[in-house]
Amino acid sequence: MDKAEIMKRLADAVAEGDDELTVELTKKAVDAGMEPVHIINDGLTIGINVVGERFEAGEYFLPDLLLGAKAMEAGINILEPLMAGTEREFLGRVIMGTVKGDLHSIGKNIVSIMLKAAGFEVFDLGVDVPTSKFAEEIKRLKPNIVGISALLTSTVGRQEEIIEYLKEEGMRDQVKVMIGGAPISQSWADKIGADGYAEDAINAVRVAKNLI
Repeated sequence: MDKAEIMKRLADAVAEGDDELTVELTKKAVDAGMEPVHIINDGLTIGINVVGERFEAGEYFLPDLLLGAKAMEAGINILEPLMAGTEREFLGRVIMGTVKGDLHSIGKNIVSIMLKAAGFEVFDLGVDVPTSKFAEEIKRLKPNIVGISALLTSTVGRQEEIIEYLKEEGMRDQVKVMIGGAPISQSWADKIGADGYAEDAINAVRVAKNLI
């Protein structure tokens, strides 16, 4: 199998959500002497873009998107240790997290992987993240964007709380705030002064690119 065939099969594996095959082909690509960035750009990213296109076309649904994202992540996990110490150009830096009191992670995880695939450097703070932690990490990492997820009607107010906290700390103009989650809408984003809102992972990438 030549390098072009490995890349094609790798893209297909991600598009089909086959994480085991994705890992196998990613390792083959490494063994064939291919650069990690090349494998990401010409294999994994091609595959996740197909997933996104099929999702937008109504051919794929949320479970398919999740499988594709998991496959993509499995490949990236193989490559990231090999890229330590090497310079990689990113579109921008993004911090992602789910607010305090909310343990939902699937949507956030998919958005994180899609942003990585699109060329962003992503730092995931996890779930149940206190407002002060968001602020601390913004100070430490100096991201272009902070993505704040809330999936419960009882926790969506935390998004506004974080924005207000950033204002109080004199940090609001240092970072763009992007919000998302099942109960979230554009009107809510406008009300609390968020810079961007996305209803799904595909649109989150578009919004992030527009905010850079």
